[in-house]
Amino acid sequence: MANAGMSAISGSRIRARHEVRGRHEFRGMRTVEHLFTVPLDHTAPGGETITVFAREYVSAAHSKEEAAELPWLLFLQGGPGGRGNRFGSLGGWSKAAARDFRILMLDQRGTGLSSPIDRTTLPLRGSAQDQAAYLEHFRADSIVADAELVREALGSGPWTVYGQSYGGFCALTYLSFAPDGLQEVLVTGGLAPLAGPADDVYRATFQRVAARNAEYFGWYPEDRVMVERIARHLRHTPEFLPDSSPLTVERFQMVGAFLGGNTRVDSLHYLLEDAFVSTGDGVRLSDAFLDQVQGIVSRRSNPLYALMHESIYGQGQATDWAAWRVLAEYPEFGPDAEPLLLTGEMVYPWYFEQDPALQPLRDVAHLLAAKQDWKPLYDVGQLAANTVPVAAAIYSDDIYVDRQLSLETASAVRGLQVWESGDFHHDGISDDGEGIFARLLGMARSGR
Repeated sequence: MANAGMSAISGSRIRARHEVRGRHEFRGMRTVEHLFTVPLDHTAPGGETITVFAREYVSAAHSKEEAAELPWLLFLQGGPGGRGNRFGSLGGWSKAAARDFRILMLDQRGTGLSSPIDRTTLPLRGSAQDQAAYLEHFRADSIVADAELVREALGSGPWTVYGQSYGGFCALTYLSFAPDGLQEVLVTGGLAPLAGPADDVYRATFQRVAARNAEYFGWYPEDRVMVERIARHLRHTPEFLPDSSPLTVERFQMVGAFLGGNTRVDSLHYLLEDAFVSTGDGVRLSDAFLDQVQGIVSRRSNPLYALMHESIYGQGQATDWAAWRVLAEYPEFGPDAEPLLLTGEMVYPWYFEQDPALQPLRDVAHLLAAKQDWKPLYDVGQLAANTVPVAAAIYSDDIYVDRQLSLETASAVRGLQVWESGDFHHDGISDDGEGIFARLLGMARSGR
């Protein structure tokens, strides 16, 4: 397994072409915009290239001379398909990190300014088969290979990596196949299962999502009534989102994405409270409600999330729409169920029928779901022999990354220190990022 991963990450000994696009200073920080040219396929370094973008953030409290001597911290964003954060100022975890680091915020390939992929750009690759073959190069192994070329281009020694959610999955791939590039690793809500079918992930998360529904409706019993009212309305009255696509019951269930957070869970209540208005045609869903729902259920801005979501669990076998298949074991999540439950981040094949932004990518999605020969993403032997300091936050009630599966992974990584908390959900770093970052960094450094 190690050889397969290493060939993707260290098989190319070329240097990335590096260009600085712009420098800015505002609100107590300095930024530098970096562009890197890297191979599309790291096992074929002489072939096609893509562009990878990253933005450097440094606290203006450091002089330029001092900043040039600070070590680098690479932040790996959640996803898949999420671009790096754009900071208007340093706050939370970034404020804490900027005391001691230069922060590099990476747009993972296919996102943001890194050769972005969407419904208009992907079809330029050719047939659905050609598009699927292209996307094989947009998983964690390729992201880590990009990061290593970026690190070398910046002249950095081993650096600190901080991975949130899917970024933590990428950090485990980094530990597996390029540990020499790492000084220390911090992970929040992102310890991936190292093996096993994706089905196991969804069996665990469906149960946690059900529990989170019960907890939420315990806080807001009036929302239980409102969710049923909306579902009954949608079963009998056609409603359309601003993009003219229908709002079905199953799409409405996707507003359960709010349940994954501490800092945003109350936004679900605020969304539901003004769902209906009286019109000349009777009671209808309000424009304000429909506009907000479209922002939740549309994948127009991040189609990679839907396309690649299950592939992050694919190793040597097809994922085959795992969440959709496992859903049959949990009929309480069906769109006809009463009471209706809201869902989490599962991706279903009907997304590519009902979302206009995904419809052009339907055939590609089915090819990816059927792909059986996904390469390994982790080297269990290397992780068992790990010498890089690692500290990880596991959130007890996380509905996206299951606690028990996370603990199993933690036990498989030599020296990994766990901090488990029931005070936060998946978006913990949005709640107390400064405290969580400081705690994990202290844990990692105390283990040296």
